Amino acid sequence: MQKRKKNQLLKLIILALLSTISLVLFFLNFPLPFLPTPYLKVDFSDVPALIASLIFSPMAGVLVVGFKNLLYLAVSGSGEPIGVLSNFIAGLMIVLPVSMIYHRVKGLKGLITGLVAGTVIMAVGMSILNYYFILPAYGWFMGWEMSEQMKRIAVVGGVLPFNLIKGVFIGILFIPLFTKLQSWIQQQRTRFI
Repeated sequence: MQKRKKNQLLKLIILALLSTISLVLFFLNFPLPFLPTPYLKVDFSDVPALIASLIFSPMAGVLVVGFKNLLYLAVSGSGEPIGVLSNFIAGLMIVLPVSMIYHRVKGLKGLITGLVAGTVIMAVGMSILNYYFILPAYGWFMGWEMSEQMKRIAVVGGVLPFNLIKGVFIGILFIPLFTKLQSWIQQQRTRFI
């Protein structure tokens, strides 16, 4: 019983640390200058959530993505929740497929398959959500009139390629990181599961 409580506390501490690292990485972002959507910025804040989801479970990755966004709202004082909600949903769309596939197919093969699936799901899913919900919500929030043609241009010329590129960047960073941490991740899984 004592060991279980100790492991639960340690798990909570690890999730809090990964959420904090995720927040710091969220602030280290950059736009893609060749896209017509300067408000879309690449960051690597989903990497700590991926680590949490591989060590513990897909839900641990969801918690890190959620805590990062809540911490961002608290720290930035941003009164604009639409972008934060969009970031949360995009994070779920990449973290959940990667971790679910990895937990079924262990190792590098499962990770790469998950990253490809997560990138496609994030790109297509965020394109659909932007077209039907996020861009209209931004338009309403900012007082903009947004035509169907403007939404199509923003999605096809900005949101879709942005999320594909972001997924590729995350994969390029995460695969070598995973290769270095694979045995440590497995040790942690054995310890906590």
